Amino acid sequence: MSAPSPTLTRTLRLPSLVLFGLAYMTPLIVLGIFGVVAEVTGGASASAYLVALVAMLFTASSYGRMAAAYPVAGSAYTYVRRTIDSRVGFLVGWVVLLDYLFLPMVIWLIGAAYLEAQFPGVPAWVWIVGFIVVTSLLNILGIKVADRTNYLMMAFQVLVIGVFVALSIGSVIANEGAAGLVSSAPFANPTSSFATITAGAAIAAYSFLGFDAVTTFTEEAIEPRKNMPRAIMLIALIGGAVFILVSYVTQLVHPGGEFADASSAAFDIALQIGGNAFGAIFIAGLVIAQFASGLAAQASAARLLYAMGRDGALPRRVFGTLSARFHSPVVNIALIGIVGLVALFLDVATSTSFINFGAFTAFTMVNVAVIVYYAKRRREGERLNPVLYLVVPIVGAIVTAYLLTQLDFNAIMLGVSWLALGVITLALVTKGFRRLPPELAVDEADAVDTTAPAEPAATR
Repeated sequence: MSAPSPTLTRTLRLPSLVLFGLAYMTPLIVLGIFGVVAEVTGGASASAYLVALVAMLFTASSYGRMAAAYPVAGSAYTYVRRTIDSRVGFLVGWVVLLDYLFLPMVIWLIGAAYLEAQFPGVPAWVWIVGFIVVTSLLNILGIKVADRTNYLMMAFQVLVIGVFVALSIGSVIANEGAAGLVSSAPFANPTSSFATITAGAAIAAYSFLGFDAVTTFTEEAIEPRKNMPRAIMLIALIGGAVFILVSYVTQLVHPGGEFADASSAAFDIALQIGGNAFGAIFIAGLVIAQFASGLAAQASAARLLYAMGRDGALPRRVFGTLSARFHSPVVNIALIGIVGLVALFLDVATSTSFINFGAFTAFTMVNVAVIVYYAKRRREGERLNPVLYLVVPIVGAIVTAYLLTQLDFNAIMLGVSWLALGVITLALVTKGFRRLPPELAVDEADAVDTTAPAEPAATR
């Protein structure tokens, strides 16, 4: 009798899920891209993050509904596949691969750029390879090891953010008095407009990807029907609050959107408010934040590939297997690391151009999936809350689709090209669209944590 196949292990409670999502979001990224957002918005970066937060809360609600309905790995790919159509789900999963495959690479590339600036004698490729090797090893060892590492790195990241905010407040009070802490300029000023703020929100929304990525850990979550929706909303709310607060106080220290170098604006501000000593701590915080984010991003990407491989949408023997020893998708983790090596030949601007197209496409389709789910359940006589399952996702779909149109032209063209390649791949998988893509290879009941009580249908 053959030994049972290894499965993902349920070890993640609500705090761990929230931490993984926040690590993926990288709270310090608000400072890493502060200059870019402030420049685009004309000095109204706080407003851009507020608009992005409101938009993401609608979509986060939809992800929570779907995570409770389908507590299996796969995120947007699974939700669209189960509710709308398996072929549409395949294409959504294909587009989302842009985010998951390229985001770890972008994270490692940014971290290497910071380190290269501080240690110009060490070439960037050394740092990139170092990031890839260490994060890959931690993820291969299993989710428990990565979870413990995340706690330590998030603690340091939060400490750096707290010190930055405190020094910023102290700088404003020293220059303008306590009254200077209250201002509408970071939200709206003569150099900002609705168009500039929404354009900035399209960039800022990139920072909210964590609530999406955390759904790939559904099969490793304890009581997923209860904890996953809570984690998704908490990640969006906590992350959004941090982004708004940090961008607000930073904008008070440096009003407007003009900088000598927008890409390093936050570091210049850190030197201004804390001197060289805090500048060094700030750089260390950014690098650690990038490492934590890369750890979570690689783990999420590997699990999306695992879900698609287990379904047969990708070769099952390659992508749909787990290590018998570590209970982790080792091949997928290694593949993400290999893709990360492409960072040796790209810059940040080129590599990030892929990401937001996939994100906003997935966000829009998950909102649509909730609407379809509501319609199907209504036909079957099940009572669902029309606000949560109809009104909220309609608003979310409209907002995220609008943000998709605000992306850079090159990003849209690259995304559409990748989608076209996905259509070709789907044609091959389905023998010229003559058959449906392979159905889910695992029964949903096997993936559900049976210790969690089901949510009453009437109160959903």
